[in-house]
Amino acid sequence: MKGLSFKGISASDFIFDVIVYTCCALIFIVIAYPLYFVVIASVSDANLVALGQVTLYPKGFSLYAYKKVFEDERIWIGYRNTIFYTVVGTFVNMLLTLPAAYALSRKEFTPRRIILFYFIFTMYFSGGLIPTYLLIKQLGLENTVWVFIIPFSVNVFNLTITRAYFESSIPPELYESAILDGCSHFRYFLRIVLPLSKPVISVIMLYYIVGHWNDFFTGLIYIRDKTLVPLQLVLRDILISNLVFKEGMGMGGEAGGYAQRYADAIKYALIIVSSLPVLILYPFLQKYFEKGIMIGAIKG
Repeated sequence: MKGLSFKGISASDFIFDVIVYTCCALIFIVIAYPLYFVVIASVSDANLVALGQVTLYPKGFSLYAYKKVFEDERIWIGYRNTIFYTVVGTFVNMLLTLPAAYALSRKEFTPRRIILFYFIFTMYFSGGLIPTYLLIKQLGLENTVWVFIIPFSVNVFNLTITRAYFESSIPPELYESAILDGCSHFRYFLRIVLPLSKPVISVIMLYYIVGHWNDFFTGLIYIRDKTLVPLQLVLRDILISNLVFKEGMGMGGEAGGYAQRYADAIKYALIIVSSLPVLILYPFLQKYFEKGIMIGAIKG
């Protein structure tokens, strides 16, 4: 077997590659199939899904679940609110994280280690839920849109990744050349650092977007106004109640039974509707993801 080869690859390497690719394929199936099942279950007959007859492809194709989802005004209110929280929140996050990371990456900034210590300290110790709630209430942020944005303006983990990237991936010679040309820190940051930092900017932007999009705990604790609830909280309420549209809530007879019959299909449709925007966005940022993370992690 030692002398065997396959297209220039030794037999042992070929067997190893087969094992690795097989394991990767199995892992991919384990991860991807639940997502695929959610998609096919959302467009299949609810009775067939409940009986376990839907496994590899849709049966009894129906868009009833999606129709009812988009007829529910709570979904549109949640979408509107979550899009606002995500867009404005991410803008504020990037506006504060990038300059702070740049300042902390400059070796000539003497107090940077002390400031960074206080930032990192908050990752290990916090006041807890009750003191945080009292603080939010005293600041007047409770039951307002700003409770989703201001208290979470900077994520220390993202700040640390960005600082490490600036330190390790932006050559100091660029700054020296810029200073000789009369460039200020602010102009150097905007004209040189940011254009060279697309990988890490894309990574932390994706982190912030996903964090805002999936945030339901903030709404659960601080929001009482139904017109301000995020999409994920709407989704949570619907899944818990097991009812989607008002005609079936608390009613017996045909209306209630009809809603209950399609409850599982509507749950799957809600998962797709709530996840689709992030799934669409991710491929556009994915090419920067590995580079942005690994450079900062290895050299930081």
